[in-house]
Amino acid sequence: MRDPLSVLTDAFTSFLFGKVETTRLPVRTSTGQAQAVYLPTAAPGLGDSGVIIGREVYSGKGYIYDPFQLYGQQLPAPHWLVLGESGNGKSALEKTYVLRQLRFRDRQVVVLDAQGEDGVGEWNLIAQELGITPIRLDPMAALDMGIRLNPLDPAITTTGQLALLRTIIEVALGHGLDERSGFALKVAHAYVNETIVDRQPVLTDIVEQLRHPEPESAEAMNVAIDDVRAWGLDVALVLDRLVDGDLRGMFDGPTTVGIDLDAPLIVFDLSHIDRNSIAMPILMAIVGVWLEHTWIRPDRKKRIFLVEEAWHIINSPFVAQLFQRLLKFGRRLGLSFVAVVHHLSDVVDGAAAKEAAAILKMASTRTIYAQKADEARATGRVLGLPRWAVEIIPTLTPGIAVWDVNGNVQVVKHLVTETERPLVFTDRAMTQSSADLADDALHAAELEAEERAAAFVEQHLGDSESTVA
Repeated sequence: MRDPLSVLTDAFTSFLFGKVETTRLPVRTSTGQAQAVYLPTAAPGLGDSGVIIGREVYSGKGYIYDPFQLYGQQLPAPHWLVLGESGNGKSALEKTYVLRQLRFRDRQVVVLDAQGEDGVGEWNLIAQELGITPIRLDPMAALDMGIRLNPLDPAITTTGQLALLRTIIEVALGHGLDERSGFALKVAHAYVNETIVDRQPVLTDIVEQLRHPEPESAEAMNVAIDDVRAWGLDVALVLDRLVDGDLRGMFDGPTTVGIDLDAPLIVFDLSHIDRNSIAMPILMAIVGVWLEHTWIRPDRKKRIFLVEEAWHIINSPFVAQLFQRLLKFGRRLGLSFVAVVHHLSDVVDGAAAKEAAAILKMASTRTIYAQKADEARATGRVLGLPRWAVEIIPTLTPGIAVWDVNGNVQVVKHLVTETERPLVFTDRAMTQSSADLADDALHAAELEAEERAAAFVEQHLGDSESTVA
């Protein structure tokens, strides 16, 4: 209860100056209406250093991303996972990202191009524009003096060669090598490296040694020579496929002279390989190890390794283990691994679920384009996306994606310049007029996305009521 003096003082003040405090009754309203009381705000961005991707849909701010600039501050790892169904803009994002990164002098990019049309990979136009000749791995062309990559290239360490041979065999067999087969491979590899010094050893030498092992290798383990031959039979049959089977010509000779590993962009064109065959993960393993030992060097360059159809890596336990080591090793030397996958279920439900989880954990950046509702919910559970992001993913239109950069989640519209457009939208079936229509469709999609976003906010945030004094 107030004292009489205070009451008297307030009454006298009111008499002289009028009432100094206005009392208002509470107003009951909704958050949707009350939001007009507050100034517009936007979540902080990722900084202003790096390459521009586009703009944030909700705030309109420019969206800039660079794993090398963010690493160690906002990113625990520079690796990136891109998800989404075909036709929503993944390919355009990858290509413009690479083109913009290459404007920095200390950047270098390797692309495993597993898709293509008209007999060339879809990165062919960009390679031509930059004066780069793609490394086209084609069994038919290899037979006619095409590109070869030698798993026994002296540029690869002896330990790396043996690890690569084991991975090739395990991928083809679908299971790990037992001790006896592993021993037969090891002694054959050691003998070939010790005795062939006047040229590059090749796979044919390994196969021949497995078929006809040296007596010394049997004597060293106190076993019969026929036993050693039997232990290496399955290994020889698998390697024979690379020598005289459907993959012959690409790996059974010395590495092709003239492959420029110092070029700003290196494109491995795998479009002539059946993507659904066992050949693709074998190719991924060979290229991955070959690059690890010949391309990644401590020269202070920032390198990007972009893999199309990356489920060929993540869905094979043996190839996934190999790339997991490459990612850990490459992080110390400035390597950013970019994996492009259509559906997360392609990998998390596969034979290499454990290895896939480890690789996904290392990807601190995740970009998700439109997916069906059930796929979006599964993706959200695996990646730990917020509920609002999961609900909006099925409504996304082409060119718009949810970006999760180590917990910083934004909806981003990817922008393509007129200079980039002819290199990025490379569908040969499109005419010039249809390209113009595609441009109009992108602008329409942008407006539609903004309208949907506003409706989403109104529906989910405007239903709850609050009391405003």
